[in-house]
Amino acid sequence: MSYEPLSLGKSALKVSPLAWGMWRFAGDDVVAAQSRVEAALDAGMTLLDTADIYGPDNGEPFGASEALLGRVLKAAPSLRDRFVLASKGGISMGVPYDSSPAYLVQAVEDSLTRIGVECIDLYQIHRPDHLAHPADVAETLTRLREAGKIGEVGVSNHTAAQTAALQAHLGFPIAAIQIEFSPLVVAPLYDGTLDQALATGMSVLAWSPLAQGRLGDSSDGGERAEAVRAALDGVAAEKGVSRTDVAYAWIMAHPARPIPIIGSQQPARIQEAVRSLEVSLTRAEWYSILTAARGVPLP
Repeated sequence: MSYEPLSLGKSALKVSPLAWGMWRFAGDDVVAAQSRVEAALDAGMTLLDTADIYGPDNGEPFGASEALLGRVLKAAPSLRDRFVLASKGGISMGVPYDSSPAYLVQAVEDSLTRIGVECIDLYQIHRPDHLAHPADVAETLTRLREAGKIGEVGVSNHTAAQTAALQAHLGFPIAAIQIEFSPLVVAPLYDGTLDQALATGMSVLAWSPLAQGRLGDSSDGGERAEAVRAALDGVAAEKGVSRTDVAYAWIMAHPARPIPIIGSQQPARIQEAVRSLEVSLTRAEWYSILTAARGVPLP
């Protein structure tokens, strides 16, 4: 399946309106892992997002997700030409955050080795390191970019002010910001991050678009999650689509055009996600879901 690509920020990179995430990309079965990658690519998802810290949450070592992707690419090298590779660094086990020049340089080198590539297309600072001066981070990222180790630069879980502070020391635009955003987690509508993306042209990558499963088949999350699920279901019933279709469509309806990162590791679920691209919400439907998420009427 193919659909109109989006520009990644102001860069020359083109990406799909849905991305696939590798937080739960785990295991030793390379054939099964390859089938998951191919499911995403065959569904038209051309942005694949991983991170060096993906592994311990799955009971695996630091870097395990990147290493598994590396084994897949070694078995099927032609897959590399089909996607934009995004990874993240700056989290150090037990520290927890380190964006010092020495650490970032080594983190990039280690990620390149694990994945078995020469360049990471989009390299993102995973979480802000309060002890790192943005000028030093910017200088390090610039050197890595000039060396061809990374392509574009992004940030993840940064505030608008933290992003602006880094941008002030860069000679090129930050391509993307990755934030938690879903019909249940709506803070980016009010904390300035989406507004900043609109002002600067940064792409927005939305992690956990189903609120860590609370908007999927789960019944967890309390009364507010229950209200959001009910609002999503009401719209879904009207349109003859699924709750998750509406959840993804709700995210993509924002004018910043956030890209939901699909986290499922089931090939069928990965491919089903593209149905959301056919879902169009009215303003009334969109705001009814927002009202449920806020838990109080809009002013």
